Amino acid sequence: MPGARPAFEVADIFRQHGDAFRVAHAGHLSRSQLRVMGAIEACRTAALGGHVECCVDCRHQRISYNSCRDRHCPKCQSTAAREWLSARAADLLPVEYFHVVFTLPAPVAAIAYHNKATVYAMLFEAAAETLKTIAAD
Repeated sequence: MPGARPAFEVADIFRQHGDAFRVAHAGHLSRSQLRVMGAIEACRTAALGGHVECCVDCRHQRISYNSCRDRHCPKCQSTAAREWLSARAADLLPVEYFHVVFTLPAPVAAIAYHNKATVYAMLFEAAAETLKTIAAD
């Protein structure tokens, strides 16, 4: 049923195990990863503040906590993700598609992590040339 809260959310897992995970992986998580974890943990909790909604007829009040609005947050981005997927599906041509994945070996992936623009530009160029060669055959 749309809008129903799942039994477990990423935020629940982060809140229960996040501190231990951060300790166990200290020095291996980027500032960005830590920031995203923190945002997801705080999303729709008192930590981000909130507002009171009040029915003008019956005066029933409900507290709604603010969202983190992080692009990685499953709660904040689920509607946007569904809308994006729907729009992309509308763009598809009525032909058979193939999903192709290009990966990097672990030593190169480590270099790519610190030189994203350069390494991924090279990867996409090599992938494009490979696909053009295969498609032309």
